[in-house]
Parts: sequence; structure tokens; C-alpha cells
Amino acid sequence: MATATDAPLLEIKDLCLSYFTRAGEIPAVVDFSLSLAAGESVGLVGESGCGKSTVALGIMQYMGHNGGIVGGSIMFKGRDLTTLGDEELRQLRGSEIAMVYQEPMAALNPSLTIGAQLIEVPMVHEKVGEKEARQRALALLADVRLPDPERIMAAYPHQLSGGQQQRVVIAMALLSNPSLLLLDEPTTALDVTVEAGIVALIAELSRKFGTALLYISHNLGLMLEICDRVCVMYSGEVIEEGAIDSIFTWPKHPYTHGLFGCIPLPHTDKNARPLVPIRGQLPLPHQRPAGCNFGPRCDFFKPGLCDAGDIKIETVTADNDAEHRVRCVRWNDIDPKDAIAVGAGKKPVVIGEPVLEVEGLQKYYEVHDRSIGALISGAGTRFVKANEALDFTARRGETVAIVGESGCGKSTFAKVLMGLETATAGEIRLEGRNIAGMAVGKRSAEQLAALQMVFQNPDDTLNPSHTVGSQISRVIRKFGVETDRAKARERMLRLLDLVKLPRDFALRRPRQLSGGQKQRVGIARAFAGNPSMVIADEPVSALDVSVAAAVTELLMDIQREHKTTLLFISHDLGMVRYLADRIVVMYLGQIMERGTTEEVFGPPYHPYTEALLSAVPIADPKIEKRHIVLEGALPSAIDPPKGCPFHTRCPRKLGEICEQERPPVQIDREDHVIACHIPLAELREVEPVIRAAS
Repeated sequence: MATATDAPLLEIKDLCLSYFTRAGEIPAVVDFSLSLAAGESVGLVGESGCGKSTVALGIMQYMGHNGGIVGGSIMFKGRDLTTLGDEELRQLRGSEIAMVYQEPMAALNPSLTIGAQLIEVPMVHEKVGEKEARQRALALLADVRLPDPERIMAAYPHQLSGGQQQRVVIAMALLSNPSLLLLDEPTTALDVTVEAGIVALIAELSRKFGTALLYISHNLGLMLEICDRVCVMYSGEVIEEGAIDSIFTWPKHPYTHGLFGCIPLPHTDKNARPLVPIRGQLPLPHQRPAGCNFGPRCDFFKPGLCDAGDIKIETVTADNDAEHRVRCVRWNDIDPKDAIAVGAGKKPVVIGEPVLEVEGLQKYYEVHDRSIGALISGAGTRFVKANEALDFTARRGETVAIVGESGCGKSTFAKVLMGLETATAGEIRLEGRNIAGMAVGKRSAEQLAALQMVFQNPDDTLNPSHTVGSQISRVIRKFGVETDRAKARERMLRLLDLVKLPRDFALRRPRQLSGGQKQRVGIARAFAGNPSMVIADEPVSALDVSVAAAVTELLMDIQREHKTTLLFISHDLGMVRYLADRIVVMYLGQIMERGTTEEVFGPPYHPYTEALLSAVPIADPKIEKRHIVLEGALPSAIDPPKGCPFHTRCPRKLGEICEQERPPVQIDREDHVIACHIPLAELREVEPVIRAAS
């Protein structure tokens, strides 16, 4: 971590930010104070809507026509940003202060190439020539692990994936070596391996140039790895602030305790110690309660004390000149042993007979090259090998996780399973019947009902014109669960009860719901046809930790009740460790390792699994972790490497055998197999990636 100097680079005092609507003033941020020194990194954490991004936009003076600063000051290098004119702010933005946004398409111009947008930054802010600007842009694209920087420079934003777009935006922010870098959920769209590399790159920049970092995220594990201090925000206020070690080892505010209770740590057991989501919802800015804003959701709320008046933030301890402050009148009365709630134990699901059997599955896509050279050479048709010889089984009531980087073939397999694509070869037997070559339009209503999906983004799958109730009822009637409208409506209402949504939500449209509520509607709709198997494709990656915990527990409760098989597709190995009974690790369309969760998370590892585990942020200072940053990018599926597909990035490559020969499938135990040339005896001697601190 960077070492901060004594002089503050950024000093915010009593900042108040508001938006002005027809209904009047909406106070988004109240009484916010922060000091940030050169080279220091401070994290802002909290649920969506608590004001984190508004603080960053306030610093940048980007609050739109109806937002503004109504109180306080923002001092940057001795100048008050609130008093600067438009031209002075333009000179600072991008050069002295840069920002990385969560949604990269909002920061990229769709009508310009990536190269034109990158080159413009140093040319405008530092007056360098086009040639030098181009060389710097190419170097930074390589630093953020983008393959073939020349091709990326020539591409338009829509020709890149979401993760690639985000890396371009990060490179753009770093081009002028800013003194202050504001990062708003900069790695949400990235794989854990890329995230680890980007975080290391940002930390290296901070050390090298003394860049101060204000890092906004809901990922507490990332905060532990990169930040010196943490500010916990709730409903527009800082409710706790302190050094990273102090916050993680002795949090004081009940809300901070609640956040930690929502995070699946290595020792968390989904049956014995399930996650406990924070009850209730964040209050709207114009509906904040009297006294403590967190009062209606707090298990330690005391009437007459917690709602008696405004609660000021106070210093509770000062260790090594790092103050720990908290906005709570009862922090000293709360026993730390009782602060983090532990869920009541639940009976594990009894694993039954096989529901899904995948054997030798292949999915290839034809790519036609119409050029003269390709036609002459006979190489006009090539194949993208998205899935190659997949073999695994999922049993009734079992949760099987498929993990790997973007481009490894996880979503392609899900499409084949759902019938949106058909297999090139091999079999997918669902309850004994092969559906690999059966497109969705040719499947019976029973087969469609038996296999349902919960998507990552519910906005893409919910019809904005129809009510929630009508969308769930349609599934019930279409699959013949209930044909009578009255009975279908009653079942729809029971499904809303099951996903813990009020029954009057049946009359609402998707735009009237929060992200977590829309995801619950998606889950209700997926279970409406009594499926034997549900595919969950990154269902909680875009949600706050508290909402993610609630959705996760909901999925498991429904699974327990209906004995449903759950296929969980994710790159969040922390959540996978908590949820999954068995794990399939994929790389470039092939299975590198599969086994029970306990087997996959402990030696022997496939080297790729080892790298994935090392990249997982863990929000527990008592856990030690080996760091392995993969070099290079995922190879192209249209031209995969010979031999082991992972050999181009493998830190344990043996040599020519890995480059020329396909690795054998080695059996460690009955359900644990590893596709690798390294002998099992040698893999068993590998030091564990994750272990308790000594």
C-alpha cells in the first residue's frame, strides 16, 4: 500500500450535495468530510443509493443541471473546487483529477475509435505530439492486459466486450498520470484474474507517482487489499471511518457489522452458518427517519435514545495517528460477539439421482473468410471451438458451479443447454433424454418447463410494458401448471410470497422495482413452471452485498423446498465456495478440473484453478493468500494453442510436452479429476493458496 504524506492532497469539509426536483430539494449527501494525502488510498463502501458515487461526481463537479453543492468545501492542492469556473475545472479534469466510471459505455464516444479517444488525452492536457501520445496509449493498453493493442486502437467501442471497454476506460484515466484518481466500481465487469492485475497496476501507479485513490466499491475484500482507510456510508452520511485494520478487526457501527454478515468468507457454511442479509431497505433521501438513519433496520435500536436528535460522528480510538470514528450512540454498548448476526442452521439438501448428464459435448461455430488468399489456400472456413469434450453430472438437489474467465465457454454451454444453440457433437441428457441437438423451438412444454434460467441482468428479460404478476402468471399457464386463471393468479401470489415480495407488487411494472426486487421477480418466474433444473448465470454479481445475500439465501431456500438442481455460473469464487456442492473449472472451452468444493479449494490444484483462487478478494485479515497474477490474455478460441490450452499462461509449464500434447485426465479421487501433465504427487505438494494467518 502507498505511504501517505502529511499534507492533504484533497480535503473535504462538511460537504452537502443535493438534487432539485419538482418535489423540492433532495439531500443526497449530508455532512461529508474526508482528508486524502498524496499516495494514500481511501475506500468508500455502502449499499447502492447511499451517496458514494454522488461524492465522486461532486468532486468532479459533474452533478448535472439539477444537482449541486449546497454547503461545505472541497480543497484540492490548496484550491477550493467549489469556487472554480468552468474553464479552470476543464483544465483539472483528466489531467490532475481523473475518474473511472462503473459503466464504460457512458465514458466512451461510440462514433470514435478507441485510438482517437486515447490519443486525445495527452495531446489536450500535456500538449504532446500525436506520435508520442499514440505510443503511450499502446503501452497502457498492454499494461491493462488487453491483447493486440493495435487492433484495440482501431476498434470502435461496440466492437469490444464489456470487460475490454472497462480496461480501455482505466487506461484513459491513467494516461496523464493524475494526482487524484476516482474509481467508481472499476472492476465490477472484469474477471477475477483481470481484476487482480488491474488492482496491482493501480497500486503500482499510486506508489510510483504518489497518486491518491478514492476507491468506490461494495467489495470489502478489494478494500482490504488496496486501501489504507475505509469510509462506510449509509443514506448520505459517513457512519464509520477508520484505518483498514481497525475497521476489519473491530468494526463499531451495527451497519458495518451487517455488511460483514452478508459476505461469504472461507469458514462460512451455507447450512450451519448461513448468511444473514440486512433487513429492510435503504430509506429514500426525503424519507429519512428522525435520529439515526439506520434505526429502522438496526437490531440494537433503542427508542428515545437513537431517535432523539441528530447523531454526530465521534472519535472512538486513535491508533498510530489513524482515527477511528463512528456515528452511533450505542457503539460502546454492543458486544462484538453479538454484533454480526448468524443465521439459524438449516438441514442440507439430500442429493438424489442424476438429473443432467453431459458427455463429450462439443460446440463449434463456423467462421468464413471470404478473402482471395483464404479461398486460394483452402483455409476459408475455420471453427471457433467454444466447448470441447465436456463431461460432468449434476444430481437432484445439488448445486454445481461452472467457473472460469470470460470467453472460457460457460455461457455457450448454458445456451446449448437451454436450446438457444444446438451441440456440434456429444450428448446432454436431461432426466435421461438427449436434448443436445434439440433447439428450443422443437422442445415440448414439459422439457421447457423442466429447464429454466435466472439471468444476470433482469432488465434484459422482464417486459417493461407488462406487470410483474402478468409475467409470472403467463409462465404458469403456458407450461400447464395451472390453466384456470384464478388458480394461476393464486399460485403467482404464492410465488411472490416465496421470494419475499409484497403481493401488491403483482400490479407493479419492472421500472417501479429496485435491482434486487427485479432479480427476485426473475427467480419467481424461473420457478413458476416447477423446473427440475435452474441455470443461474451470474445472478448476484451486479447486486449489493446485502441484496446478494438475500437473493442467495432465497435461491437455496427454494432449492431445499423443491429439490431443484442448480447450475450456478459465476466468476465470484467466494460466492461459489459458499453455494456450490461441486465445481467445474473451465478454460478455453475445456474442463481443467472438477470435483467437490472442498477438493477444488485445496491441493492438488490445476495451475489455472490455483491462479483463480489467488485472485479472489477475501474480506478477512485473518486469512493469508498467495498472489499469482496471470500474464497474457486468454488465447483465441478460433486458434487455440496446441497441447494444453493453458500452457501459454501457465506459471508451472513443464516444457515441450505441455506445448504439444493434450494433458491426460488424472483422477485424484472418485469425483476429483485434473487435466494436467504435472504428476498428481507433485500437485499434492503445492502450498495451499488460502489459509489462516499464522
